[in-house]
Amino acid sequence: MIVSVVICVYNEAGNIGPLVEELRSALRGRSYELIYVNDGSTDGTLAELDALAAPELVIVDLARNYGQSQALAAGFAVAQGTWVVTLDGDLQHDPADIPRLLTLAESGGYDMVGSVRARRQDGFWLRKVPSWVANALIRRVTGVYLHDYGSSLRVFRTDLAKRLPLYGELHRFMPVLAHLEGARMTEVPVHHRARLHGASKYGLGRTMKVISDLMLLVFLKRYGLKPMHFFGHGSLYMWAVSGLLYAYDGWHFLTNGVRHPSLLAPLLLVGGFQFLGMGLLAELLLRLYYNSPQRTTYRIRNLTKKS
Repeated sequence: MIVSVVICVYNEAGNIGPLVEELRSALRGRSYELIYVNDGSTDGTLAELDALAAPELVIVDLARNYGQSQALAAGFAVAQGTWVVTLDGDLQHDPADIPRLLTLAESGGYDMVGSVRARRQDGFWLRKVPSWVANALIRRVTGVYLHDYGSSLRVFRTDLAKRLPLYGELHRFMPVLAHLEGARMTEVPVHHRARLHGASKYGLGRTMKVISDLMLLVFLKRYGLKPMHFFGHGSLYMWAVSGLLYAYDGWHFLTNGVRHPSLLAPLLLVGGFQFLGMGLLAELLLRLYYNSPQRTTYRIRNLTKKS
């Protein structure tokens, strides 16, 4: 059984060699491949990857910086293993925890095993507090009660990982996306270390992105495969209110002989038809998506297999 480890990196020069050595030590005795996705790095990251003499190494060099979601999708697309392991390339996760996650996934019949960072080695106000707020919000809104959505160390069944719709910034919600696919999930505490090289790409601003992405995720969860339910219900509500306003105007005219037309009534009537049209368009686009060849949201400049 092959394990595919997917590491997305952006300007992680100085962390490449040490992480590869730790991964080799942690996965000794297993068949594995290390898939490094270079997401448009502008430092020496790609040069360090090219210089490594590692037969298990696969380098996916993207044409530009697409973001972590697209980089993960590119890594999953080339993965050959039965299981996919994801982690960041900043050395803050300890690769020695990977065998424990794999063993739990294999023996427990899970489709995804996540991790909870114990004793986080991050700044309190700029990293921990926004993370606590985001985790609580995601749990509350999605109903998927995991503790640490920000921990990238996870194990997935490869077929599940390849089905996840990763685009935009949805990598933050991979457990929720897996839940929508019917995955059985659990999580375990893991070690967390301070960053030694490079700068963190996370900060307070990401919390606002989480909130906006969360609204999209709620819509996808409830109406992703049935958008007409959302737009159709909206149309009916608009028409109902419009009808009541017209009825009130008619009653007022019959009883008092004076009309008090409401501008809102025709606006809601027309808006209902527009909303219905949007629903029909969404349904057509959905069918077009599922009936057409899958198109990627990234472009691979070069794929190198060291074996």
